[in-house]
Amino acid sequence: MATSSTPQRAGPGRGRPPRLDAARTVDVALALLDEAGLDALTMRRLADAVGAQVGALYRYFATKQDLLTAMAERMLAGCGDPLPSHENWPGQVAEMAERMRNALLRYQDGARVFAGTHAVGVNTLSFSDTLVGVLRGAGFADEDAARATFAIVSFVIGHTLEEQAADAYPQDGPLLESALEPGAFPHLTAARHTLTSADFGTHFRFGLKLIITGLRHHEPGRQDLHNATRLSRREQR
Repeated sequence: MATSSTPQRAGPGRGRPPRLDAARTVDVALALLDEAGLDALTMRRLADAVGAQVGALYRYFATKQDLLTAMAERMLAGCGDPLPSHENWPGQVAEMAERMRNALLRYQDGARVFAGTHAVGVNTLSFSDTLVGVLRGAGFADEDAARATFAIVSFVIGHTLEEQAADAYPQDGPLLESALEPGAFPHLTAARHTLTSADFGTHFRFGLKLIITGLRHHEPGRQDLHNATRLSRREQR
């Protein structure tokens, strides 16, 4: 999580508060988010933190959703940076997914803030453009590259939502253990150690591996080779 301290409202002896602007307001909002979580992030609390009236915030953010969108955009700063050229496309896709997960984990409730936003700032567009570009560079059609990007981003957001929720409610693991009565759920009981594991990095990489394996199956040229092999086998019969 970020460790930046939360700016306080200026008072007597502290001098005049810094001039309000959108960039500084987003910085303060992210600090408040990391300090107290999304539910505690209100426009009034943010206004107090930047030393302004609530109405002043609405000059930059017409609604709280607009604020959250700006925060989501800021979270992805650097995620669209150039990728290691020595990596093949599956490695580059994995790198992009890891970047996004780490960006959301950097803040308390980061995934909750990001989910449902539709930012069109340079950070978000650069990330998406880089990921789509990796897939197009591998030979995927434009539509397939776009849909694969949707799938990857949705997986990252969904997984990180669950990961941060588990961090907030660590008692859920023991609850599941206690709910598995002997003989009642044999398959869940057999897998209970994995199901209750807090090793979310391993969980994440396993799920990501499945997505990439599926993409490999549809990799341009591979499907043609698969179809040609099947046709050859039929002809040999």
